[in-house]
Amino acid sequence: MIKKLLQRVFSKKDKPAKHETTQPNGRTKKRADTGAKSISNNTHGIDRRLLSNAAVKTTEGLQKAGFEAYVVGGAVRDLLLKRRPKDFDIATDATPEQVNRIFRRSRIIGRRFRLVHVIFGDETIEVSTFRGSHLGDTADNQVADSGRILRDNVFGNQEEDAVRRDFTANALYYDPATEDILDFHNGVADIQAGILKMIGDPVTRYREDPVRMLRAVRLSAKLGLKIDPATETPIPKLAELLSDVPPSRLFDEMLKLFLSGHAIQSAVQLRKHGLHHGLLPLLDVVLEQPIGAKFVNLALKNTDARVLAEKPVSPGFLFATLLWHEVLVAWQRYQKQGNRPIPALHMAMTEVTDIQAEKLAIHKRYSVTMKEIWGLQPRFEMRVGKRPFGLLEHPRFRAAYDFLLLRCESGEVEMELGEWWTKFAETHPEERLNLLKNVPPSNNAEPRTRRRRRRKPTA
Repeated sequence: MIKKLLQRVFSKKDKPAKHETTQPNGRTKKRADTGAKSISNNTHGIDRRLLSNAAVKTTEGLQKAGFEAYVVGGAVRDLLLKRRPKDFDIATDATPEQVNRIFRRSRIIGRRFRLVHVIFGDETIEVSTFRGSHLGDTADNQVADSGRILRDNVFGNQEEDAVRRDFTANALYYDPATEDILDFHNGVADIQAGILKMIGDPVTRYREDPVRMLRAVRLSAKLGLKIDPATETPIPKLAELLSDVPPSRLFDEMLKLFLSGHAIQSAVQLRKHGLHHGLLPLLDVVLEQPIGAKFVNLALKNTDARVLAEKPVSPGFLFATLLWHEVLVAWQRYQKQGNRPIPALHMAMTEVTDIQAEKLAIHKRYSVTMKEIWGLQPRFEMRVGKRPFGLLEHPRFRAAYDFLLLRCESGEVEMELGEWWTKFAETHPEERLNLLKNVPPSNNAEPRTRRRRRRKPTA
């Protein structure tokens, strides 16, 4: 008893001063006096009904256990913009092990920085411990010569955590219990002014994590925020730093960018800031060529419409469209070298995916979908015999058909081909035979060679 009492007394000297706030349920909660602005609901106007029950339950569970817990980052930013967040992240002073013990359905993940996934039904809430400075000299602090953070598994307090975040708009902490926002870097004011501003020196922050340049472009396009001049100016000069980023991280960020619902604007912004070179071949070449640009813009427009309508989007289909122009170029080259059309196509597909694998770690399940969509395109030209019926039954027919329609709309192939397949797919099975009559054979279709039957040896 005496030992525990002494620990409590002396541990208070090491903690920041606390002030008390009264929660809606009548309980008094102590909060660290960090110097952050405390903005009440009367000022920020967040609609608490836009929060997910899982996020509220997570913060309540942590607070009941005696820890600080806040909805943090992009979710708070979106709430201020009157948007319903898709994901909710929680920041706390509890360690991953402590969080894991509080919630029965939870698991610790991550190597670079340990996090906890707390699961409520079909919703997963990501909980992170306040991060500290990465400038220490321990095994948990590793920085490359370029300034890129390699490892930062360091815990700290809330003020240090706010400094570590990228943009002022993301350094906001919302307490569902009090409905107050703790604002450390004037993020609320920047959001209201429509500005996206980096915390600290932009050059240093980009060197710490070059992906922040992609994130700045994505958030600017998605949220309609203007990038602050000091934040924007260094980007073209530091774009080459992205070559040192692991391909898996690049892929994840590019996927977020193109599935944001504002892919076209994001692509334009990437090129404007010199960030397109080396990420995807289409961003190096296609956007500079009329035919390729039209096809890509149609694909991105279609993707944006589906995302904004909350319809499912296939990343495999998306990347198949983005890389198709490179496949076409390689396909033509292999045919000029004397290869037959179908083998030439498969050679081109392998070449493009192998090159891209060095830049973006596209998941295998997406690569398989891409190759299937590409590989089915020549079969749409083969409108004779039983081939159309076989293609209609293929598991990837719908995706490949949608891909064909984009090719038709962009002018790559005749519109008649897409219209014919639309009729063939939608008409009554008995009427399909009529559509097959008088269809001219395609020049691109590779004739099927008949195998000679081996004669059985006579006795």
